[in-house]
Amino acid sequence: MNQPLAYVHPGAKIARNVVIDPFTTIHNNVEIGEGTWIGSNVTIMEGARIGKNCNIFPGAVISAVPQDLKFGGEDSLAVIGDNTTIRECVTINRGTVASGQTVIGKNCLIMATAHIAHDCHIGDNAIIVNGVALAGHVTVGNFAIIGGLAAVHQFISIGDHAMISGGSLVRKDVPPYTKAAKEPLSYVGINSVGLRRRGFSTEKIREIQDIYRILYQKNYNTSQAVSIIEAEMEATPERDEILDFIRNSSRGIMKGYTSSI
Repeated sequence: MNQPLAYVHPGAKIARNVVIDPFTTIHNNVEIGEGTWIGSNVTIMEGARIGKNCNIFPGAVISAVPQDLKFGGEDSLAVIGDNTTIRECVTINRGTVASGQTVIGKNCLIMATAHIAHDCHIGDNAIIVNGVALAGHVTVGNFAIIGGLAAVHQFISIGDHAMISGGSLVRKDVPPYTKAAKEPLSYVGINSVGLRRRGFSTEKIREIQDIYRILYQKNYNTSQAVSIIEAEMEATPERDEILDFIRNSSRGIMKGYTSSI
């Protein structure tokens, strides 16, 4: 249902049962899937690919050009998965030549005023809370939660099921299944409540805890801890995911919690 006070470029591909509220502008080279609702005063710019059954609230700006001085006007995309909700005044920039696209997965919740910069890749079922700022090239895993007003440095990786406290300054990679808090950002345990809610068994949660005890609580350096985990812990998908994350970390992982100032 296209309201007469909305503008939709003739080149946009809009499914028949998409609802577009008044005062919204949809540019050329946009695709929007079935069942999606676009609130009033939304701007959807070239390169947007929006899935089915999404909800985009008033004031959001989707697929604006990157805030990157190296951007040369190349064709790129901002891809939003099915069943994702984008709340008021969220800004999502499209990609650059580096990866060609900014991607938000399925079933995500991006809360009001969050900013997602160029070439970010967010997994499925992630929650980005109010006022979060993701710099360019940030990777966020499935089921990850980033608390309100957190600021994430460019090229950071945040693992699956990780949880970051509100107001955090994220300068190092955050491994999967962990909780991150304090300043500087530090390991404060595993996200056991979230894991139980998602069906992880008590035994599996204990296994993940044992891995992170070796990494963060035994006074080993990271290389020593990785070697011990690989030698002494049974190979499981979760163990291997953690080890692969650490080995592939370009910025280094966050440190263990310390009470010192």
